[in-house]
Amino acid sequence: QVQLVESGGGLVQAGGSLRLSCAASGTKFSINPMGWYRQAPGKQRELVAHITSGGSTTYADSVKGRFTISRDNAKNTVYLQMNSLKPEDTAVYYCWMLVVTTNYEYWGQGTQVTVSS
Repeated sequence: QVQLVESGGGLVQAGGSLRLSCAASGTKFSINPMGWYRQAPGKQRELVAHITSGGSTTYADSVKGRFTISRDNAKNTVYLQMNSLKPEDTAVYYCWMLVVTTNYEYWGQGTQVTVSS
C-alpha cells in the first residue's frame, strides 16, 4: 500500500523559513516523479514544485528563487525548503507522487503552513 506522510508545517513570520518533508512507502520511490501542491482557502489546488526521478525540477513562478524541492532516494523522502515566506504562501501543502508502474497518483494528507505578516 502506497503511503505519503508529510511533516514540517507550522506558523512562521513573514521572511522566515520552513522545510516540509514527505516520506513515501509501499513503492519503488526512486523511479517516481514527486511534487508539492498547495491549496489556500477558497482557491484551487496549485502546483508549487515538481521533481523528476532524475532530479530535474520545475517551480511555480510565484515561488521561484525562494523554494527548493529536493529528494533523498536513500530515505524515500522529498523535501520542500521554503525561504523568504510571504503571507500569500499560507495554504495547506500536499505531497504528490506518480507511481510510474501503475500510472496512479497519490497524495499526502496535507500539512498547514501559515505565514503571519
